[in-house]
Amino acid sequence: MTDQRLLTTYDVDPAGVALLRLDRPEARNAMNTQMLAEMLEHIAVARADENVRVLVISSTDHMGLSAGADVREELDHEGHVRRIELFSQLYDRLTEFPKPTVVACHGACVGGGAEVAVACDLRIGGSNLRMRFPGAALGVPVGPARLVTLAGLSVAKYLLLTSKEIDADMAYRWGIIHKVVSAPRTEEAALQLAAEVAQHDPESVARLKRMLHEWDDIEGRTRAEGEGQVSWVRDGAGFPYRP
Repeated sequence: MTDQRLLTTYDVDPAGVALLRLDRPEARNAMNTQMLAEMLEHIAVARADENVRVLVISSTDHMGLSAGADVREELDHEGHVRRIELFSQLYDRLTEFPKPTVVACHGACVGGGAEVAVACDLRIGGSNLRMRFPGAALGVPVGPARLVTLAGLSVAKYLLLTSKEIDADMAYRWGIIHKVVSAPRTEEAALQLAAEVAQHDPESVARLKRMLHEWDDIEGRTRAEGEGQVSWVRDGAGFPYRP
């Protein structure tokens, strides 16, 4: 971690449900280098902890899970490369996490925030959900690896090629989220779902998840997409940020 104020919180309840919250509401939980590093550390801890049966990702502010990458973070070229490496690692670690993952998709769920959501296994949507994959608008090659499996090729093309924002009703109709609840109850509903999953035999659940991922190869596609993003920033045009 760092000596700065922590930008995330993490705890585990007696049922084995770990809750990782993004805690930067003043920036709509935009993910900077520090937050990404903290998230990766918490995920590693949850993975190694035998008492953890399910991981839930949420935020301390139900007005938004995350607005995506922090475009105001001042970084030089190496800093941009480092941050995209952390994003790539985050998507990989979430996708390959051996235990079930649940995410509370409330409010702004944009860019990296939306990618975190679709990297998880189960999604609860708040009624105030605003989800957007702005890759095409920004020129960022991200999104297909996870979204196409989740929503199908046609929906993935619509969301990725248009960069249009969708609300909770549309996300539910397209199978991107599994349930819609009032915005203040999003995290509560995610925790309740996680508690239900946590009651099942963890080895059986892990085996089923592993089978699904092996047959779909979502982990392989995620790794390949991440490697492409890092190369794009390191050797190519990179993100259209201005100092």
